[in-house]
Amino acid sequence: MADDNSGNEELEKSVPVNRYKALIEKIFFNKYTAGITVIPFERIELEEAAVALDIKLPKNLGDIVYSIRYRTPLPESVLKTQPEGLEWIIDAVGRSKYAFKLVKYNRIFPRFDLATIKIPDATPEIISSYAMNDEQALLAIVRYNRLIDIFLGLTTYSLQNHLRTTLLNGSQIEIDEIYVGMDRRGCHYIIPVQAKGGTDQISVVQTRQDLQCCSEKFPEIACKAISAQFMDGNRIAMFELTVEDDEVKVVEEKHYRLVPASDLDRAAIRDYRS
Repeated sequence: MADDNSGNEELEKSVPVNRYKALIEKIFFNKYTAGITVIPFERIELEEAAVALDIKLPKNLGDIVYSIRYRTPLPESVLKTQPEGLEWIIDAVGRSKYAFKLVKYNRIFPRFDLATIKIPDATPEIISSYAMNDEQALLAIVRYNRLIDIFLGLTTYSLQNHLRTTLLNGSQIEIDEIYVGMDRRGCHYIIPVQAKGGTDQISVVQTRQDLQCCSEKFPEIACKAISAQFMDGNRIAMFELTVEDDEVKVVEEKHYRLVPASDLDRAAIRDYRS
């Protein structure tokens, strides 16, 4: 019986994803022609596509585009139209306005040739017990173990979780968590953080919007965009990212493993000095 219930749950989870992909596919091919690089569309077109496909819309229309932008890949039929070295993304260009854009293929993955730095685990066990998902757990781990401070060499403070705001172009965004920090010279920093579970990819779209948001909301403060990602072996990859030549690039990358204090290697601690 347990196996049957599990199968039903998986089916229920897949239904919204398939429904969302069908709507996005319909909107894309309503306007797509070979050689086109930008396809604008508005949220109202989701309603029109739903009528045409006889699909029941969710109460939150924004979740359709959000899911495809950050959680799931575009429909296979859309991916097949991508020229080699390029990929389609969905960009927010205004309030309830979006665009499919063909851009250079850009992915950020953890390196596998970096040493792992052991950190004494300061995560309260009750937090580990009740974290609802990978993203929530990772944000809590980063916060309680002060990994932003350690990674950047700054003193930082969490300002807000899941910051929802509107950019100057009218597009609405959400930042997983945002920190403020200060260095030893008194220089202030604004630090947007995105968190990814082991199967999720670091979002180039999200990195761009995080940087854009900070430049608009905090123009007088230096911005450092951070991504944190779970790796295998209970490791956490930390990235500082920037945009250069219209591509997201890695400024710095470090890998950490949280361990009990008794598991710290004294010889390794001495080696960290160099």
